[in-house]
Amino acid sequence: MPAKSVSRSACKSSFYNHGIFLLPDHIHTIRELPRGDNDYSMRIRRVKSIFTRSWREHSTAEETITESRHRKGERGIWQRRFWEHACRDEDDLKRCLDYLHINPLKHGLVERVKDWPWSSFHRYVKMGNYPEDWGNSNHWYGDEFKHAE
Repeated sequence: MPAKSVSRSACKSSFYNHGIFLLPDHIHTIRELPRGDNDYSMRIRRVKSIFTRSWREHSTAEETITESRHRKGERGIWQRRFWEHACRDEDDLKRCLDYLHINPLKHGLVERVKDWPWSSFHRYVKMGNYPEDWGNSNHWYGDEFKHAE
């Protein structure tokens, strides 16, 4: 796993991004917040807001906006909720990274994890944490994560 050498500022919205994975209909992230800070909601809200503004500048495709979403000023891109899990130790972090990185294969989008470009998997390969051929459908038989979503 990456060394904890990243400087974290006192900024309320700072975090270290251990992993990220973007699918057409959802996103997975593994974030480390500053010690004593557990405001996941604010960070998720900011990511959704920044992404939505950029998305709307470059695309008009989005879900139909319900009356409820319209009243609350929400767009039709994101789910309202999110799920969080606090990693207990390095083994749990590794398991969560494996889950995050196997998602394109799990959802049938690629035959090899390395073929999905919107993933921190490529950063971890460069750092030597995964072999490039990890997550190949030819040898991925079990799915320990099938009940996780």
